[in-house]
Amino acid sequence: MALIVKKFGGSSVKDAEHVMNVAGIVVDEYKAGNDVIVVVSAQGDTTDDLIEKAKEINSATPLKREMDMLMTAGEQISIALLAMAIDKLGCPVISLLGWQAGFSTDSHHGKARIKKINTERMKTELSKGNIIIVAGFQGLNKYDDLTTLGRGGSDTSAVAIAAAMSADRCQIYTDVDGVYTADPRKVKNAVKMDEVQYDEMLEMATLGAQVLNNRSVEMAKKYNVELEVLSSLERKPGTIIKEHVKMEKTLIRGVAKDTSVTTISVVGLKDQPGVAFKLFNKLAQYKVNVDIILQSVGRHGTKDITFTVSHEQMDDAIKAMESMKGVFDYSDLKVNNGLSKISIVGAGMESNPGVASKMFEALYDADINIHMISTSETKISVLIETELADKAVQAVHDAFIG
Repeated sequence: MALIVKKFGGSSVKDAEHVMNVAGIVVDEYKAGNDVIVVVSAQGDTTDDLIEKAKEINSATPLKREMDMLMTAGEQISIALLAMAIDKLGCPVISLLGWQAGFSTDSHHGKARIKKINTERMKTELSKGNIIIVAGFQGLNKYDDLTTLGRGGSDTSAVAIAAAMSADRCQIYTDVDGVYTADPRKVKNAVKMDEVQYDEMLEMATLGAQVLNNRSVEMAKKYNVELEVLSSLERKPGTIIKEHVKMEKTLIRGVAKDTSVTTISVVGLKDQPGVAFKLFNKLAQYKVNVDIILQSVGRHGTKDITFTVSHEQMDDAIKAMESMKGVFDYSDLKVNNGLSKISIVGAGMESNPGVASKMFEALYDADINIHMISTSETKISVLIETELADKAVQAVHDAFIG
C-alpha cells in the first residue's frame, strides 16, 4: 500500500462534470489499494470572482485579514462538492479545511508561509480508511486567524502534506498532460518532457512557466518529494520532477515567458557606499521580491538602479521607494509595465559557450530588441516588449529545440 497525494487545480473542478471526473480518478487510486489525500483549489474563476466582489465594496485597500477570510471560501466549496461526489461513488471520505488538516502558518496575510503541519488528524482519518480532501492554499496563524498562501498556494499545500506524511508520490493534475519545453498552447512544436530536475523545474516555474508554483518545487527539492505533473482529463503518464534524471541530448530544457513584470528605475541616486543596501533593505521590509537588478556606472556623483518585481508587488515596491525620500535623495522614479521576461533554462549552461549568443541571435533575427539581461548557471533571461513576447518564445524555442 502506498500513500498518494493528489492535487487538482481550479480548472479540474470547475463544474459538476469535472468534479465527478476528479472523483473517478481518486476512487480508482483508492480501489487500487492505496491511501489517498487530495488537495483541491477553488473552482474555475472563483478566486478572481471573490476578488472582484471585494473591489465592489472597497476598491482601494481592503483589509488583508478580511481578504483571507473571503479567499478561503472558494476552497471550502470545492472540498465539500468533491467529498459528495466520492461518497456518491461509494467510498468513505472526509473533507478538511487547511487548519483542520493541521496547517499552521505565519501571520503574513495573503502570502503566508507554512510553519508546521500537525499530521495527527490526517493520520487518524487514514487509519479509519477515509479518503481525505484538504482545502489547499490556506492555514491558521497563532492568533487563530485564517491565512492564505498566495497564488499557486494549493501546489505548496500538496507538497507540504506529501513531505509531512512521507507520501510515496505527489501528483499535480492540470489542464496539460505534463511539463513541456514551452507553453504548448502558444508554441506549436513544444515537446513534452518525461523527466525534469528539481533545479530546472524551479527555474522554469520562477521564470513564468505556470504548470507548477515555484514555492512548491522549492519545497519538493528540500524534502525530496517526487512530483508528477499530469492531466486530469487524460489517463496517461505525465512528467516526473526529481533530483536525478536521464541525460538528454538537448542542453536547453525549456523556454519560459513571464508577462507579470514591472521595472522600477530609481534615478539620480548618490554614488556612494550604502545606497543599494538601504534601498533593497527597505524593499525587504515591505516583503517585496526583487528579480533582475541593474546598476548604472556612476557619473557626476550619481547613479541609477533599475530592478524588476511582479505586477502584484508593484504598489508595495513604489510605497517602499517613496518612503525612502527622507533617507536618500533621487531625482525620479520611473515605472514600466510594458515588458515581459523570456528565459531559457537548462542545467550546465555556464560551461557551454555560445548559448547566450545563440539566444540573442534568435531575437535579432526576429527583430526583437533586448532591454535587460540576467544570467545564472541554469538560465538566461531577457526583458523585451510584451507585445513581442509570444514571437520571442517561438523564435528562441525554434533556435534551441526546433
